[in-house]
Amino acid sequence: MSEEVVAAVMMDRPRVAVILPCYNEEAAIAQTIRSFREALPHADIYVYDNNSGDRTREIAEAAGAVVRTERMQGKGYVVRRMFADVDADVYVMADGDATYDASAAPLMVRRLLEDQLDMVVGARASEIDAAYRRGHRLGNVMLTGILARMFGRSFSDILSGYRVFSRRFVKSFPVLSEGFEIETEISVHALELKMPVAELRTAYGARPEGSASKLSTYRDGWRILKTMINLYRIERPIAFFGAIGGMLALIAVVLSVPLFITFFETGLVPRVPTAILCTGLVLIAVLNGFSGLILDTVTRGRREMKRLAYLAHAAPRSASAL
Repeated sequence: MSEEVVAAVMMDRPRVAVILPCYNEEAAIAQTIRSFREALPHADIYVYDNNSGDRTREIAEAAGAVVRTERMQGKGYVVRRMFADVDADVYVMADGDATYDASAAPLMVRRLLEDQLDMVVGARASEIDAAYRRGHRLGNVMLTGILARMFGRSFSDILSGYRVFSRRFVKSFPVLSEGFEIETEISVHALELKMPVAELRTAYGARPEGSASKLSTYRDGWRILKTMINLYRIERPIAFFGAIGGMLALIAVVLSVPLFITFFETGLVPRVPTAILCTGLVLIAVLNGFSGLILDTVTRGRREMKRLAYLAHAAPRSASAL
């Protein structure tokens, strides 16, 4: 093959970046980098160290990765920094704990490029209890079901950290999360803008010996649930505030029924405090309804701006040069 043909192929090949957020992963980071280098030999591999207290940074540098540091503690901060700094056509995001199957990355990248998708999620499949603890598995099923109820459709594994993104997804995503709830925010962003996405089942293995999970089942599960509720308030204000207003109006009606019965029988309203309470509840219910209507207009404007930012970037290119 001539030098001109090689140069043309290299120019036409989409630039792929593997981005790995890391915190105290000295036992696994070298294996993770090696696996992704074998799977995607032409990709650039970036390791973003999040204030590790071990030798993660030194080992990653020795393994040949580009190593950078994010001082703000939390996975959300790291993802924000990675999305802002790294320039590529395709982004492969995984954890640095060697649990995700790097050999699935080429298939995920090819699927994204051939179908011109904006995100491919690596849905975790594991038969090893140590890899995917029952508490995490149950919490994932519950949170995935809640998200589907809130936003109408969802993924089978909303908490997977193994994802492939297009450039237009990464560069139009306003990351707001701080910690492990970042995966939920990513999923909601894709659903709200109705982006073309897909899921692929990928193997999920146990951590190497000496590597420990940083995820707390209950604490981080609660944070993820709060993030869902907050995103629902922001993205579905009519439903959120309408539900609050409807509940308050229902309480007011229930409390007022005895008052009306007494009034029709005697012509008197003996329980004035209850009558005042009912009036206040109805007023608050009406205010919630109007707040939802007003905020829905604001949300629509924000969604249109995000959509325009998304459309400012080209769709993923063909995978023919991979």
